[in-house]
Amino acid sequence: MRIVFMGTPEFAVPSLRALVGAGHEVCGVFTQPDRPVGRHQNSLQPCPVKEYALSRDIPVFQPAKMRDGEALSILKELAPELIAVAAYGKILPPDILALPRYGCVNVHSSLLPRYRGAAPINWAILNGEDRTGVTIMYMAEGLDTGDILIQGETAIGIDENAQELTARLAELGADLLINAVDEISAGMALSEPQDDGQSCYAPMLSRELSSIDWNQSARHIHDQVRGLYPWPAATAELDGVRCKILKTKLTGETAKKPAGTVLQADKKGLKAVCGDGGVLEIIDLQPDGKKTMAAAAFLMGHPVKGPL
Repeated sequence: MRIVFMGTPEFAVPSLRALVGAGHEVCGVFTQPDRPVGRHQNSLQPCPVKEYALSRDIPVFQPAKMRDGEALSILKELAPELIAVAAYGKILPPDILALPRYGCVNVHSSLLPRYRGAAPINWAILNGEDRTGVTIMYMAEGLDTGDILIQGETAIGIDENAQELTARLAELGADLLINAVDEISAGMALSEPQDDGQSCYAPMLSRELSSIDWNQSARHIHDQVRGLYPWPAATAELDGVRCKILKTKLTGETAKKPAGTVLQADKKGLKAVCGDGGVLEIIDLQPDGKKTMAAAAFLMGHPVKGPL
């Protein structure tokens, strides 16, 4: 099938790679404009999808807008039968959605209608879900509201962070996308509308979510650390130093002490009491302006006594 692919981050690369590997004619790739990087923001970094597309000699297009006619004109020239989208980062207007013969499909990293929006993987972890998945759906004008083609489900590991889960869901999404495209191509695709009554929203992340409240339960804080990794990261002040808390462990221990009490702070590690009496161990952290380190290494120069 003749396909235009739209995507930007690493999550989207397995889907593009799978389409190429399955023998589909990927006639063009749309991705976000290159971003300035470096201390002085004076160099441009291509995104992972662009890098892969160029390595396969696939034409790459990076329109700044989707509604000014430029993108539509390019797509008319490319004449795709299908547009496949995975984490592109731009909303497709109605004239583009209506262009391909077989429509536009999206690889969305949740079990829709749950977690519509920009950060479904993070919010599934933040909310303590033990399962999630990927949905391949037809795209519509609403935000992740299109009819569902196929879904795949997977468990979320108790210690799995958002970066790790993203990598797994990217591969699952690639497999599901190929299955969906095969069914569309064969004229056998079946879809069903979403139940809007079961929907919830997964908004973009912000640093306002970062600060740890030790009055919360140990599980809540553990999920906060996992769900906000690697950005914006959960944060706490230890010995007067603001730190990103990058990895924690549920110890299974309990203590009848106030929230924030430090139970252990030595070469064996750092443990603190949470609001439910559960004890959480801090494994890895990153002080402001420093590199990531084990909590035990941080404690060598910062004797944390608490309360946190």
